[in-house]
Formats: sequence, structure tokens, C-alpha cells
Amino acid sequence: MRYLLRRLGFFALTLWVALTLNFLLPRLMPGDPAEALMARFRGRVPLSSIKPLLAEFGVDTTSSLASQYLTYMKNMLTGNWGVSTTTLGEPVSQIIREALPWTLGLVGVTTVLAFILGTGIGIVAGWKRGGKLDGLLPPVFVITSALPYFWVALLFILMFSVWTNGYLPSDMGVDNTLDTSWSWQYAGNVLQHAILPAATILITSIGGWILTMRNNMITTLAEDYVRMGRAKGLPSRTIMLRYAARNAFLPNLSGFAMSLGYVISGAILVEYTFNYPGLGYKLYDATINVDYPLMQALFLLITVAVLLAVLVCDFATFALDPRARDKG
Repeated sequence: MRYLLRRLGFFALTLWVALTLNFLLPRLMPGDPAEALMARFRGRVPLSSIKPLLAEFGVDTTSSLASQYLTYMKNMLTGNWGVSTTTLGEPVSQIIREALPWTLGLVGVTTVLAFILGTGIGIVAGWKRGGKLDGLLPPVFVITSALPYFWVALLFILMFSVWTNGYLPSDMGVDNTLDTSWSWQYAGNVLQHAILPAATILITSIGGWILTMRNNMITTLAEDYVRMGRAKGLPSRTIMLRYAARNAFLPNLSGFAMSLGYVISGAILVEYTFNYPGLGYKLYDATINVDYPLMQALFLLITVAVLLAVLVCDFATFALDPRARDKG
């Protein structure tokens, strides 16, 4: 119980620190949202109307930093995230609701798939150390995991879109000409647009899971309890899965939890390269346009998602690993 309480306390403290940094970092960046808005409306809106317009967008240019911080904390915790200065008045919550399904569908599913495939291949490669699979896959995936997202994305666009005269779409998440209501045609078009960005994320991320799980398996196979299982004459499948893989899998949980948390941010470079309408692309837009409300809401979502994923991972480790219960 003490272990769980410590983890909850750490969660609360980390969330407060993250929220504070979320407030300070945009204000330390070059640029100012008030100046950006004034430049945008200069010549179209009278100067006398610009200050009320800034207030309407939630840009506070008169209050002290402490007052702004208290207002910010209240708004973040109550979900009152304001309106976007980039889209000229669209509520931030609406922008996030529209972009979140695209990111979860693309980055979330691909991350889970990469973890499952990478872990499975890593288990087999580590179990058959020195075999053909182990000799082929690790060198290949060392290279693929080091490739930049945007380079692989551009290569795929060149191969499967430019050279094939648009065989696979390389832009947006769906054709704008289609009706947005549910239909098999709409779903098929969404999947077709997701092939290239999903392949990019999968190829550049699966190698890390394979290599990590393989190394964990090799380390675990040298433990005494694995040797004892072999001495008892247990089937190889039982030793591989129940003795070695089960324990080698635990260190990967933390990495997987972090990956799930960062799903909310999207693969920014991939979404930007494919002009994909996810949260990563929105975060890029918000940063470029000094959009405080949208930036802060997205950073809040990323922070909470990472912390919750790590907290769930801690609880899972507590349930699966008796050593964690002993420490508690």
C-alpha cells in the first residue's frame, strides 16, 4: 500500500511541476501572442478595437505574472482552455476533439502494433541467440531505428505516390470531397491515407522494441531459475514464455507506457510531412503562431497522458512482480 501511495504522491507532484513549466515555457519563447495578433489585424481592425479583441482571445497583457498563473491553473484544471488565436476564435477543446481521433487512430494503433510485433520478434531472437533470425534482424533494425521519421516519410512518398502516379495518397487524412458521415467508402479512404504514415512510424519504431526485448531475453536466460527449469526437463515453450519472456517483459513496460503517453503528441514530423490532421500537426501550428491557449492545452494533455500511462505501468508492475510488493 505504501508503494501505491508513494506513486500517487509522485504523480500529483510531477503533474504540478509539469503544469507550472507548461505555463512558463511558452512565455519564455521568442515572440508574443499579442504582437502576433496585432500584426495580423493591423490595417483591418482599428487600434482601439485590438485590446478588446485580445481579451476576447484570452491574451492577458495587463495582469501580473502571478495573476496570470492563478488564472491559468484554474482554467487548466476546469477544462476552460480558451479559444485559439491561430484559427481566430475556435474553441481549443473543439480543435482537440477534432484532431484527437486522427492521432489515436494512426499513432496509437501503430505504436501498439510496433510494440506487440517487436516484443514477439525480440523474444524469439533472444531465445534463438546466434540463429538465422537473430543474425539477420538486429543489424537490420539497428539501421531502421536510426533513420529519421521525415526521411523515411519522404522516401515512401517518392516511391509509392510520386513514382506510381498517386497509387497511395501522400496528403491529408481523407479526401475532402467525401461525405464525412460513416460509410465503407469513407473508412476505406481513411485507411488508404493512413498506410504511408503508419508504415513510416512502424518501420522507425519497431527496431527499438526488438533490440530491447532481445537483450532482456538474453540477460534473463542466464538466470538461475531458467537453468532450474531446464534441469527439471520443462518444455522449451514453457521456459521461453513463462520463465524467460515473462520476466524479460517487465522492463519493457515502462518504455511502452511512455510511448503510449506520447501518442497524444502524435509523431509531429510524420504528421507534418503528410499534412495529417492530428494533434502533432496542431502542436506545430500552435508553436509557429505563438498560440498560448492551444499550446498549453496540448502540453497538458501530453503531460497527463504520460503520467497516467506510467502510473498504470507502476500498478501493473506491482501486480505482476512480487519484488515490487516486497519493496512496498
